[in-house]
Amino acid sequence: MQPSVRDFELPEALPLLPVRDAVIFPHMILPLYIGRSQSLAAVEQALAGDRLIMLACQKELGQETPTAEDIYAFGCVGMIMRSVKLPDGRSKILVQGLGKAHVVHYLSSVPYFAVTTEAVEDLVVESSMQTEALMRSVREQLTELHGMGRSFSNEVLVAMENIEDPGHLADVVASNLGLKVAVVQPLLEENDPIRRLHKVQELLLRETELINVQQRIQTQAREEMGSSQREYFLREQLRAIQSELGEADAKAEDLLELRAQIDKAKLPADVGKEAHKQLRRLETMPVEAAEYAMLRTYLEWLADLPWQKSTRDSIDLAAARAILDEDHYDLDKVKERILEFLAVCKLKKKLNGPVLCFVGPPGVGKTSLGKSIARALGRKFVRVSLGGLRDEAEIRGHRRTYVGALPGRILQSMKQAGSNNPVFMLDELDKVGGADFRGDPSAALLELLDPEQNHAFSDHYINLPFDLSKVMFVATANVLDSVPSALRDRLEVIRLAGYSTEQKLAIARRYLIPRQLEANGLQESDLAISRNALLKVIGEYTAEAGLRNLERELGGICRKVARRRAENDLRPVRVTSGTLASYLGPSRYLDEDKLEEHEVGVVTGLAWTEVGGQILHVEASIMPGSGQLHLTGQLGDVMKESAQAALSYARAHAGQWGIDPDFYKSLDIHIHVPAGAIPKDGPSAGVTIMTALVSILSQRPVNREVAMTGEITLRGQVLPIGGVKEKLLAAVRAGMQTVVLPRRNQKDLADVPAGLRRRLALVFADRVEDVLAVALEGKA
Repeated sequence: MQPSVRDFELPEALPLLPVRDAVIFPHMILPLYIGRSQSLAAVEQALAGDRLIMLACQKELGQETPTAEDIYAFGCVGMIMRSVKLPDGRSKILVQGLGKAHVVHYLSSVPYFAVTTEAVEDLVVESSMQTEALMRSVREQLTELHGMGRSFSNEVLVAMENIEDPGHLADVVASNLGLKVAVVQPLLEENDPIRRLHKVQELLLRETELINVQQRIQTQAREEMGSSQREYFLREQLRAIQSELGEADAKAEDLLELRAQIDKAKLPADVGKEAHKQLRRLETMPVEAAEYAMLRTYLEWLADLPWQKSTRDSIDLAAARAILDEDHYDLDKVKERILEFLAVCKLKKKLNGPVLCFVGPPGVGKTSLGKSIARALGRKFVRVSLGGLRDEAEIRGHRRTYVGALPGRILQSMKQAGSNNPVFMLDELDKVGGADFRGDPSAALLELLDPEQNHAFSDHYINLPFDLSKVMFVATANVLDSVPSALRDRLEVIRLAGYSTEQKLAIARRYLIPRQLEANGLQESDLAISRNALLKVIGEYTAEAGLRNLERELGGICRKVARRRAENDLRPVRVTSGTLASYLGPSRYLDEDKLEEHEVGVVTGLAWTEVGGQILHVEASIMPGSGQLHLTGQLGDVMKESAQAALSYARAHAGQWGIDPDFYKSLDIHIHVPAGAIPKDGPSAGVTIMTALVSILSQRPVNREVAMTGEITLRGQVLPIGGVKEKLLAAVRAGMQTVVLPRRNQKDLADVPAGLRRRLALVFADRVEDVLAVALEGKA
């Protein structure tokens, strides 16, 4: 007689073992493999006591760390009959179900689930003819199911004939049907044996009907195979004949596989027609022919391209906003434009608008914005870097007549995406090479980005029109000057400026430091970096508009801390501005750009570069001579002309600044812009050169706290310039207090964060005299 739960007194607390994929019934014996630490602890606790354990099934089989809510309350108390530890750290146990039980209360979940339980007994059923008839019906149905192909072990079939208890019979049949947990669990919870046996009978009838339907479907499918089956048999006979003749059958198998691949690809009609035409050509070629491999590769490309495979758009503007905010800090205007673009896509259900082009210095998040757009749309994302691209064939591919020919990078990326509507990023658009004997890559991009043409994009290798009209193209560039005008006309430019110190500080806290901690195997408690230390890293160890060098320096700190922990120094580390040098070395970008005192003839100007704004000094010196103007510092033509215009205006208005009107007769002037190895050009240094000239000729010092930018005319007007935000960021980084801007640039302050504007005293000038009144110390 097998043991039952009645033979044992249930303890106040039992360890509970969550079982993934099997409902355990009383009298049932089965092996279980235990791998989770919580489950191993429960088994060890049971073995240390009376070997009793509560066995309950998980509601979700894939849940690795279930909670009490994830486990059915109704289960079975079991006894561990045997336990073996396996070499991989798991354990194998053999358990026998003793009796049903119900979890009353969870006492704890660490290191294992401990529960109080209450035994559940079946209702007592008196023997009757109805009960006997029901049991006989269940036995017969199980035997019938066994004969239809659902095999059951001989032990189950024999045991079934000898079981007299209807509840026990129901449990044995239910546990051997191989049904899902959600179907079998209600049977375990049913304490009326007759009702439980009725439910088992219904399941047996359903399984029998399912097998009958399955057999009818298979019979119908065999009958409907018709001509395709005939073709298969004929091809098999052909293969056998070739084999008897000594010919290799590898080619036939290869062609069969290729034909199946083409049929499965659901090619457009014209493409499918061409593919089958080329396949027939391939069938007539010997494998040794040079064209065989080339033609086979071509057909594989036709079958692999996503001609008609699309992903479904899921445009939810609220979710898109959340994704953009999660991935990027600030950039509010950029996010608004992207959301407007997505809103139009949602309403029109078609993407035929302009191509978005993000323009800004390196490291400000242009590429990652493209990835965020793909996430918001639920589309695949592919990226092609165009930097240094000089060969048109890189875009359009090589013709098949060339050895080793392949499609261009556009169709290669489409194959990689696996759908015909990905978000496609053309990175570094401004670095595409110009036209030469290999063609013009930028001209090839015109067809790609033109919505009137890209529905039939022609690749030299494929030589069939491929529809790119569903693709959302996004481009990035550092500057637009080198982008051809025809290509630029197809782009909607969204400019991204550099980040301010406060923005970098917030981004470092929110994104960069957690990412570097994870990348270097550290916990948040292992390393803390003070605000002043972060500001010092930003100001003295990086000089950039973006964030790449900042993340690199933070990674350097994390690596040093990781090494200390690897050497068993487990103390938490706090990096302050005082200890920063021990991690990163001496400061690399000291605040030496700002002048230490007011000087005569030295003026701080503001310049724009591809990597953001920066300050530069314009130095002027006079010496005895004949009125010559010397310009040094690798100045471009525009900057030289600005210096000449400034000198002419100074000569014309010398008297109002206390300058000898005949200074040009006896003095030479030398204007120099330091960092002579770096070429400089542009009109925005006009006011700076003008101020330096007036300062050196009048011997009035220039206020070192003032920086300026603006173009001048011979009439003394100050004209607007570009890059206002970047230049103001540079002024803040250098510690300037006042910035002089052309008045017509006042409108550009809408793009400048309020926090940045508050850190500077902004003076707007209409004329040169307005600039000099702010910049020069003393009186004329």
